[in-house]
Amino acid sequence: MIELPEAGSLAQQLNETIAGKRIINVTAAQHPHKFAWYYGDPQSYHGLLHDKVISKTVSHGGLIEIMVDDACILFGDGVNLSYYKEGEKRPVKHQLHIEFEDHSSIIASVQMYGGLFAYPAGQNVNPYYLTAKEKTNPLSQSFDEAYFNNVISQSIKGLSLKAFLAAEQRIPGLGNGVLQDILFNAKLHPKKKLNTLTDSEVQALFCSIKTTLAEMAVNRGRDTERDLFGCSGGYKTILSKNTLDKPCSTCEGAIKKEAYMGGSIYFCPTCQKLL
Repeated sequence: MIELPEAGSLAQQLNETIAGKRIINVTAAQHPHKFAWYYGDPQSYHGLLHDKVISKTVSHGGLIEIMVDDACILFGDGVNLSYYKEGEKRPVKHQLHIEFEDHSSIIASVQMYGGLFAYPAGQNVNPYYLTAKEKTNPLSQSFDEAYFNNVISQSIKGLSLKAFLAAEQRIPGLGNGVLQDILFNAKLHPKKKLNTLTDSEVQALFCSIKTTLAEMAVNRGRDTERDLFGCSGGYKTILSKNTLDKPCSTCEGAIKKEAYMGGSIYFCPTCQKLL
């Protein structure tokens, strides 16, 4: 799933790869997917985008927005994006195919769920999108301890740390994937309640959010995710499907996995004690 580090890396790759290219063909919803979401009628995407030129790409939390003259293309966190040069074999099944004048392509596919939106600039009023644009990026200097403490003060105190970090877009782009290493580095259990944190634990969590996300971003995302060219990210995850049952990097105990809040959590029972 695309989260903040991957979104930033993909936006940079798209700027380096497709900026200035003219769109000649758009195929949307060719292979229907129950959880692929579109803006309006996907069959209108070709008319909206045809003959328009890519200007720039930006990321908002875990979202990727491509500016195309007077229109925009927005990809959500469950979308897999791939770039193909002229002559390279394309996948048969996809949810969105954008072909350029030089016969290169961007192909987007959805495995579990994801949004593939194309719309006239300024017309997307989806609250999830607007919140991601408006809230402070945790990699910015504006996301300081005072800002973070304010986020905590406005949250329900009985929330678990997973719920606090990954739900309600309190910190857009910070989801269930990146929170695993954030909590490990802070030595906090995902089920620990927000209202049980000491001042030193709150500070440790803030510092871990800043440093862990920065390391992930510098390394172009996590090794559990793939970039525009199918390469894994350079950040080696501490807690993920890649490290399950392997020795903890700190205590050498086994990494554990549990189902929690409709997803999975990974943790070290020794380093991240619940009580």
